[in-house]
Parts: sequence; C-alpha cells; structure tokens
Amino acid sequence: MEKGEYTMPDLIVVGVDGSVPGFDAVAWAADDAFRMHVPLRTVCVVETWPYQVPQIPAPEWDEALIENARKVLAQAEEMARARQPTVEVTTEVMTGTPAAVLREQAGDAVELVVGSRGLGGFAGAVLGSVSMNVAGQVPVPVVVVRPRAAVAHGEIVVGLDGSPTCEPALAYAFRQAELRGSTLRAVYAWALPFALAAGFSCDFEALREAQQRIAEEQLTSWRERYPQVKVIADVRCAHPVDALAAAGDRADLLVVGSHGRSAIGSIVLGSVSRGVLHHARCTVTVVRAKDAPTPA
Repeated sequence: MEKGEYTMPDLIVVGVDGSVPGFDAVAWAADDAFRMHVPLRTVCVVETWPYQVPQIPAPEWDEALIENARKVLAQAEEMARARQPTVEVTTEVMTGTPAAVLREQAGDAVELVVGSRGLGGFAGAVLGSVSMNVAGQVPVPVVVVRPRAAVAHGEIVVGLDGSPTCEPALAYAFRQAELRGSTLRAVYAWALPFALAAGFSCDFEALREAQQRIAEEQLTSWRERYPQVKVIADVRCAHPVDALAAAGDRADLLVVGSHGRSAIGSIVLGSVSRGVLHHARCTVTVVRAKDAPTPA
C-alpha cells in the first residue's frame, strides 16, 4: 500500500438522534454507502444519566428513552432504504455518552457520519458538541453533514499544505472525487511574509510561483494515481480557514486534515480543521493524520 493510501474497512457508521441534522446525516451516509458498496449501520445513543437521581430510581425513564431510540432508528432505516434500496442497513440502540460511543463504533468503519448539530444543541450554534468531540479524534474520516444545497456543484475541495500530514486527507478526497465523478479543487493557502506585509521590497510574483510549485509537486503522484479525476490547484495568499471556507461555498464536500494533539496524547482538532468546521457552510470531512505530531 502506498503512503497515504486510503483503505476501506467494512461499513459506514452514522449517528442519529431524531433531530433534522441527524436525519440529514443518515441521507448523506446512505448515498456514500451506495457509492462505496458497503453496509450502513445507524446508531442511536441513549444517554440516561441526566435523568438518574440516586434517591429516586426511575427505571421507566430508561425504558421510555430506549423505546424512543428504537422509533428514531426505525425512521432512519426507512429513510435510508427508500433513498438507496440496495444498501444493507442495520440499526443499534446503545447507552452511554454519545461522543464516546460513536468514537468506539468508528473502530469498524470506513467513516463516521454525524449531523452538524443534535437535539441538545444551543439555538444559533454552528456546531454541536458531539460533532466537535468526534471529529479528528478517531482514526477514520469523520463527516459533519450540513443541509444539502439546492443544486449540486460537482466539486470537492481539499486542503493542501505541502506536508506529509495531509496525505490521508488527499487520499480520501481523491477517492470521493472518483466515486462521484467530481472535480477536485486542492486549495493551498500561504501567508504573506512579514517583510512584505511590513512594506519591505519583495518579489511577490516569485513567491507566488514558488508556492504554486509546492502545491503542484504534492499533487503529482495523486494525479497519476487518479488520472480520471480533474484537479484544480488553487493557490491563494490567504489564511487557510478563510480560503477553504470560501472555496467550500461552491463545493459539495470540503475535506481537511487534522494533526493536532493534546499534551496528554489524545488527538484533538487542529486550528485549521476546527476553524473550517465552524465557518464552512457545506458538509466537511475531517481526516486525521496517521502520525499526529505533538505541538511544542
């Protein structure tokens, strides 16, 4: 297997909680399961602890919550089967903390799909706590689904930074572009050097050409591996979050890598992937780097 190659495990896992964004995630996951020819597992996590008072045991609460979860899953299964009849769909009710359960479920998956917000989200919030607590924290891509645009753009955007850590994101993005027959826009954003920003003399055109070469060099092997995918190297002098979010306005999917790591070793979102999740208006996939470096 070549460096950065994306391998397919057995299924797609999607979290559903009865919210509209959750059902949007089911629809997205069903379509991707069809494209990938893999089964779909829909999971509804019952979090009982907020209702448990030690002095007042109430087992009927658990039963009611579990029964509601079964109804949500039945609706999700019906939606997925109606949308993609050939996809094998299974359902599972689980108890625990939603983010923790979904992270565990991701171990068997090709990708984990969640809605941008759930039932417990605050009004006006861009991103829910579950999506923030699974993206970048599992070894498989995490798809945070936002409502579909009225018209498909036929384009996928991927973030490029010239380093090996974004290779898994490129692998995922090229595979998605191949499956969808979409154009792939690889966005490489570079910062204005301090000397130039401060007004000192500098050859801006030479700098721009050098950055263009970096982007093209990283894309070369991927172009050879996926000759049928149309690739646009989009090099911009801008902040990566601004550049990616702007490109995402004309995309069906935006793919970013994540290679942050906390002091205790647990994987966390990097600043770019976190910023993109908050500012992009399209569906975003976060792909964790294989070997995430520890920040200084």
